[in-house]
Amino acid sequence: MKALTYHGKKDVRVETVPDPELQDADDILLRVTATAICGSDLHLFHGKIPETRHGDIFGHEFMGIVEEAGPSVTNVKVGDRVVIPFVIACGQCFFCEHELFAACETTNKGQGASLRKRTEMTPPAALFGYSHLYGGVPGGQAELVRVPKANVGPLVIPGSLADERVLFLSDILPTGYQAVVNARVGPGSTLAIFGAGAVGLMAAACARMLGVEEIYMVDAEDYRLDFAVATYGVIPIDLNQGDPSERILEKTAGRGVSASIDAVGFEAKGSTTETVLSTLKLETSSGVVLRHCITATRRGGVVSVPGVYAGFIHGFLIGDAFDKGLAFATGQTHVQKFLPELLNFIEEGRLQPDVIISHRMKLAEAADGYRIFDEKQDQCRKVVLTP
Repeated sequence: MKALTYHGKKDVRVETVPDPELQDADDILLRVTATAICGSDLHLFHGKIPETRHGDIFGHEFMGIVEEAGPSVTNVKVGDRVVIPFVIACGQCFFCEHELFAACETTNKGQGASLRKRTEMTPPAALFGYSHLYGGVPGGQAELVRVPKANVGPLVIPGSLADERVLFLSDILPTGYQAVVNARVGPGSTLAIFGAGAVGLMAAACARMLGVEEIYMVDAEDYRLDFAVATYGVIPIDLNQGDPSERILEKTAGRGVSASIDAVGFEAKGSTTETVLSTLKLETSSGVVLRHCITATRRGGVVSVPGVYAGFIHGFLIGDAFDKGLAFATGQTHVQKFLPELLNFIEEGRLQPDVIISHRMKLAEAADGYRIFDEKQDQCRKVVLTP
């Protein structure tokens, strides 16, 4: 089959690789009909995620047709069209029973498990196409994918819904939704979203659906802000025009917003100090967006962090956060928990996640898709690939 593979920093290629095969009784084989390039894929593309190895197949946003099913698979059947959550969960461990699927104790058997054992931490759930730190499971930017734990993850899609309308149920839509739910906002609330990428836009869509009164969106790209204004009615904050948190304070009578969402993560462009520390390997993530969130959020508010972070940062304003009584909600998305209600919102027309798609390409063009997305060429917001 054809698949997008990694060969070093900013070196990805569509190559011919062996077809996957069923390994466990509850596996399925999926023929991919649509997949996408995610903002968090760029962390891999930049060589920033440990244990990403030559030949690894990327991709954690995908859907397709069930082509083969193991003997223990009961929730889907051959021929079903399904969306696959990017989190692989067993459905039976302590955390899965509490609907904390991204904390599944059993699916990550890769390098991440051994690294965390040394620190006495339980490894998180395995993820599709996201390094051996997260299980080393081949991803969905391919023609075929082996999907483990098929009785827990795949969601059968009604035939009336086009692939593009439901594809983002795999990651960015539930990630944006969880970020808003974690922010504890609703009618009458104010919200600041840092980052107008795909997750930030999905968060804006969900916040608007849930009745948030004012949404401030911070980004450095005019075309992304213009889209967010036109589509979701946000109040744009251009990062190029000065300190965004101070401007949000000015617009909220000095009080701040009810909650902030960090939809950027650890690769945000930080201070000179952070650049030096990162170069010297004395820190692994930029904390600039978290500092803005802490400043922009009112006392008693929430900082919600769907953006990916790795390792440690300096300059975390714990004193300010404590003084303001802020709550923090972080972590990977418990995708399976939210899929039924989000599918219902799409069927009702309350959410139309496919409006953010800007580029449609063939899988064979995936390497170009990464370059265009990474360099923000041609006003790129979201790339969808089809085999």
